[in-house]
Amino acid sequence: MGVRAIRAPAGDGATVVTSQKVREGREDDYQRWQERTNRAVRAFDGFEGTEMYPPGVGDERAWVVVFRFSRIDQLSAWLDSGERRELLTEGRPLFDGTPTQEVLAGAAPPPAREEAVTAVVSHHVRPGREGDFARWQDKVLKAQGRFPGFMGTESFKPVEGIQDNWVVVFRFDTREHLDEWLASGVRAKLLAEGENYFSAYDVHKVGSAFSGWFRFGGGAGDSVPPNWKQAMSVVLALYPTVMVLNLTVGYELNDIGLPGYLGLFIGNVLSVSILTWFLMPLVNRALAFWLVPPRARSVRVHATGAALVVLCWALCILVFGLTTG
Repeated sequence: MGVRAIRAPAGDGATVVTSQKVREGREDDYQRWQERTNRAVRAFDGFEGTEMYPPGVGDERAWVVVFRFSRIDQLSAWLDSGERRELLTEGRPLFDGTPTQEVLAGAAPPPAREEAVTAVVSHHVRPGREGDFARWQDKVLKAQGRFPGFMGTESFKPVEGIQDNWVVVFRFDTREHLDEWLASGVRAKLLAEGENYFSAYDVHKVGSAFSGWFRFGGGAGDSVPPNWKQAMSVVLALYPTVMVLNLTVGYELNDIGLPGYLGLFIGNVLSVSILTWFLMPLVNRALAFWLVPPRARSVRVHATGAALVVLCWALCILVFGLTTG
């Protein structure tokens, strides 16, 4: 199994993304083997967490596993360990072909939306064409920004003397939007142009929480909406939630004589739960054009989104004003 390492400042987090095709009919054996691997890696210094993703539609039995460590040297200790070599030898009969892995090093990012999906693309860049490849990648980023659901990208340069592959990680809000980009004619044309700059590439799709391992921008907060947008969005979801709970559950709790402090606690639990698992995902999806920094690049978009939120506030106030009298 070849390791592709990416340079990072000392002390920053490090992630390894492993993709392996499992032989048909050996899926249960593979999962038991992976559980033993997870137990082994937890004993290593700097281990922070792991995620396992079963094959998606069209992924040809490819399982993706992600391990996160605090520092690149701690991750390297795991990758070079005798325990891991023994596990790989034990698991080899379960694999269809040679597993691949990417080592990505960089600062730990903020959490990401759970429904987002990530693609990890490894390129073998032709010698002397690194500058052309970087400029081509800028064109790819601009094209991605015009597709629905695009949430950002991060590029990892190779380490001199270790390996030559460049790794690009990008994220979309849903698998459907990611697949739309991957199957698009725009991307096909860009790939045809890119063949002048790289001789081979691999694409691995990873779902859900793994997206949160990356910053998806030049700075730590580049993919996080500004505080004022977050506040406006939360109020948009919170106000109708609290009003409906007060008009329904609140009256019922008062009727049974529940003390006010307990009623307030129950109301808070319900409102936070509704926002977390229902309303905020809807609001984020509906206002993605305004909330996601790579997609909100003009003053017109900022103003349109803010005006839309204020209009929704006004409608909520009007509705509850008329219904409550």
